[in-house]
Amino acid sequence: MTSRQDESDQHADDPGEWARLGVDTGAPHSARVYDYWLGGKTNFAPDRAMGQAFEEAIPSIRAMAKENRAFQGRAVRYLAQELGIRQFLDLGTGIPTSPNTHDIAEAVSPGTRVVYVDNDPIVLAHARALMVSTEASRTTYIHADLRKPAELLADPELTSTLDLDQPVGLLLIAVLMLVADEDDPWGKVAELRDALPSGSCIALTHPTQDFDPETVATVAAAARQGGMTLVPRTREEVTRFFDGWELLEPGVSPVMAWRPEGEPPTDPTAAYYWGAVARKK
Repeated sequence: MTSRQDESDQHADDPGEWARLGVDTGAPHSARVYDYWLGGKTNFAPDRAMGQAFEEAIPSIRAMAKENRAFQGRAVRYLAQELGIRQFLDLGTGIPTSPNTHDIAEAVSPGTRVVYVDNDPIVLAHARALMVSTEASRTTYIHADLRKPAELLADPELTSTLDLDQPVGLLLIAVLMLVADEDDPWGKVAELRDALPSGSCIALTHPTQDFDPETVATVAAAARQGGMTLVPRTREEVTRFFDGWELLEPGVSPVMAWRPEGEPPTDPTAAYYWGAVARKK
């Protein structure tokens, strides 16, 4: 018998098969570029070309992507283990890459509930194959756009999976750079914050120009040329996403310096991302 995982793998190198599922393989997509950097196989020639263009400007960008992913793992463990969060809303899920949020949270506390959200059909296909519920927990995927928070929060899949009267861990990992300033990402995040109860937390990362302005400007320009939105933001701009919430130690920090496991990094700014966790009082 062929599993849904096998079917997804069979599609990976077949643009025609993905096109029949509504996936545009002729233009680069952020989730697939990120998949390429992480060594995944659900990416196509335009994604690899964009990824390689970024690598020409930032040769260490693959390592940066892995550091961003490592932050996510540490943050989810911290929220589950130290703060007792038992339900998560993961926005901008991307193509599943083990361990996923539910894998990490379940290892700490069986019975955790997770809602994944993305707006790329290729993520939808993979998510439904890989992100399955267990008897003790519930995991679901919503095909939605974080630029429409009211629609997302009213989705029956979300409201039947998460109890919005209980604390939620909101994950915004390397996704807000895809929302242009004119679409008011701060206002969208504020709508999400306002819908969550006391004790909820936000874990967020965001690429920045603060550590190497000229190089990051080159990458952002390459993304625009390829039809992708990529908006790096300063520490001050990233901090605005947490307005009114309590930033937890060590505050808005380079992702490599946020509660590192083992020895602190010798150069915490080697990955061009800010990261932080905040809690609603």
